[in-house]
Amino acid sequence: MSETSRDWRQSLAVYAHPRVIGMLFLGFSAGLPFPLVLTTLSARLRQAGIDRTTIGYFSLVGLAYSLKYFWSPIVDRMPLPLLSRLGRRRSWMLLAQCGIAAGLVAMAIADPASDAARFALLAVATAFAAATQDIAVDAYRIEAVGNELQGAMAATYQIGYQLALICAGAGALTAAAGYGWTFAYLLMAACVAVGIVTTLTIAEPEARIDRSTLAQEARVVAFLERSAHWPAALRNVVAWLIGAVVCPFVDFFARNGLRAALPILLLIVTYRLNYTTMGVAANTYYLDLGFSLKEIALVSKVYGVLMTLSGALIAGLLIKRYGIPKTLLVGWALLTIANLSYAYIANISPGIGWLATVVSIDNVANGIAGTAFIAYMSSLTNTAYTATQYALFGTLWSLPAKAIASQWGTIVDAWGYGPFFVYTAAIGLPALLLVLWAMRRHDANQAPRAA
Repeated sequence: MSETSRDWRQSLAVYAHPRVIGMLFLGFSAGLPFPLVLTTLSARLRQAGIDRTTIGYFSLVGLAYSLKYFWSPIVDRMPLPLLSRLGRRRSWMLLAQCGIAAGLVAMAIADPASDAARFALLAVATAFAAATQDIAVDAYRIEAVGNELQGAMAATYQIGYQLALICAGAGALTAAAGYGWTFAYLLMAACVAVGIVTTLTIAEPEARIDRSTLAQEARVVAFLERSAHWPAALRNVVAWLIGAVVCPFVDFFARNGLRAALPILLLIVTYRLNYTTMGVAANTYYLDLGFSLKEIALVSKVYGVLMTLSGALIAGLLIKRYGIPKTLLVGWALLTIANLSYAYIANISPGIGWLATVVSIDNVANGIAGTAFIAYMSSLTNTAYTATQYALFGTLWSLPAKAIASQWGTIVDAWGYGPFFVYTAAIGLPALLLVLWAMRRHDANQAPRAA
């Protein structure tokens, strides 16, 4: 057997690690609620006779995922009564999963047509529980293994997440068509058991505290000493806020330095701009090209998801063999090719073969880029503040991307689809420069170790 073949087999072996396998089921648990409070929910609301304007307002439920940073310090630091014996991460996962199941059962029983406001509150509560689960699952994923397995953990998480989107998307719609929406949502609530069983089965990761973290925590001790004359309750609250909110910020800049921290944050903000902007226009674009709903469902929602899963697996291997920055570059290049391919077929009246080709490039690229991006953000966190720092990174990339993506219709109306996809490729250029910078920084950091 050649040396290259042996290396690739060793890279593939990371997927047999028990915690990597467990991440598949946690990824499924994380992905399951998302369509049920957004895309699948929109179909249910429309069938209930809710007007488009009101359905549009329901999309604001998704802000829970973008704003989860604001309660991530609580998940990071606050022990839960009774459940805390499971550990810091597993206790919050279990509480959130129980909240998701309860929310889905309540949404199954409720009638959106008779009381839309109450139904909206149920959707918000379920989304809040789902976002809280994301905080705990992301923290577990980062803390459960070392950096050498982060690529594989991100890949299996992506695969589980995509499978959940199929289950809660096509699966829930099929169940609703045959047996009604109440049955469909009760069925999805039962599927939450996948996450609950996994949480009860896995082991709590060991919390690793390094010297730099202890130095940051010294700020809390110093404050407590300076504020001895304060009322005890106020003193304890401020001390908690310093440890849970201020220290994660200070830690990130202290570990990386200002000159490196700013480009890192800019890379996080810019890397997913082109995909997010392109993705929101996809279904409307396919329809305007003349494809039927059946063709779109087959090529984009079934075949496309399989391509995303393959891209995630490939990313795990690339990260193991070549590192995160180079895999980020591969994902960026393929996403740019996908954008330009969409621009090309906008002008040629494409057939189903062209659609399948471009969707293949797009979804493999997204699988690679998304997995590498998750692994990159994971590598930046300190395990003492995992939940808070990772949630901050999530807010940094998702809010600007969604704000820019919201203008896609205006751009298409003014320029057409061809120029729009050239534009989505162009807004990814700053990310290229920052990825090249990250590659140089990674190589520079590796050189002393090799020496």
